[in-house]
Amino acid sequence: MESRRFGRIGRHVSVVGLGAWQLGADWGEVTAGEAFATLAAAVDAGATFIDTADVYGDGRSERLIGEFLRTRSGDRIMVATKMGRRVPQDPAHYTAANLRAWADRSRANLGVDTLDLVQLHCPPTAVFHDDRVFDALDGLVESGAIAAYGVSVETADQALTAIARPRVASVQIILNAFRLKPLDAVLPAARAAGVGVIARVPLASGLLSGRYDAATTFPADDHRSFNRHGEAFDVGETFSGVDFATGLRAVDRLRPLVPEGMTMAQFALRWVIDQPGVTTVIPGARGPAQARANLAAAALPPLPPAALAGVRATYDELIRPDVHDRW
Repeated sequence: MESRRFGRIGRHVSVVGLGAWQLGADWGEVTAGEAFATLAAAVDAGATFIDTADVYGDGRSERLIGEFLRTRSGDRIMVATKMGRRVPQDPAHYTAANLRAWADRSRANLGVDTLDLVQLHCPPTAVFHDDRVFDALDGLVESGAIAAYGVSVETADQALTAIARPRVASVQIILNAFRLKPLDAVLPAARAAGVGVIARVPLASGLLSGRYDAATTFPADDHRSFNRHGEAFDVGETFSGVDFATGLRAVDRLRPLVPEGMTMAQFALRWVIDQPGVTTVIPGARGPAQARANLAAAALPPLPPAALAGVRATYDELIRPDVHDRW
């Protein structure tokens, strides 16, 4: 497994990690046994980076990861969590006291004294400009509650604002074949500043797996059913904000570009890995086989120039008009 240096943190992490939203909620039911098997498969396949959040199942994802890690004490795994989405999204809630309480809750859930990386979880834009928030995060580092902090963002402008702050260690942003805007300015700025880039939603909520068609349905408790139009949270988190039918057409356009011996999902992950400035990509998985297949993308060769050009052409024609200026 290729590893890459995590910018200002100084640690190296696997270029493909595991996103643990599925293990908490909003993707249909995943039992504890399935969650542990998925975590084990990912780590055994070389993943050394796991991303979670305090809001995933109201802490369930964190607690499952903490329990798993206690059985794998010999593995050097970096766990990133996120906080701030368990309260109404009012900048006034981002106080030093709340930040401390949120960090303490995540420490208890994960069973650790110091959190490896804490990320503000797509907070309101005003939070990115509030020095008091980042002073409070500095205080959590100084107290030993967290080792480093970063931000998870919805927009490229939010990412650029965060990257300009001297102690922000990472930016997590949606980056996939249907979301190319971060290539324009965010990734170059992060590279120049030494800020790690965590690429999330790399499969566009499964659209880029190539497994769906017009007849595909999702359970009622799956965000791909209840958040199609942003009813619960930013619509960009569901299918990357791409209309489902448009996404299916784009996937059909991409299929001929997939090299022999590579699945559509691995093609999509390899595309993310190949982008300069990406530190790690965090596909989710609901089972061991899916986790292993995702991790295997790291061992595949880089995509040929014709494939990269084909992704760009497909994006420009079918996707760009609907998403590029929104995020």
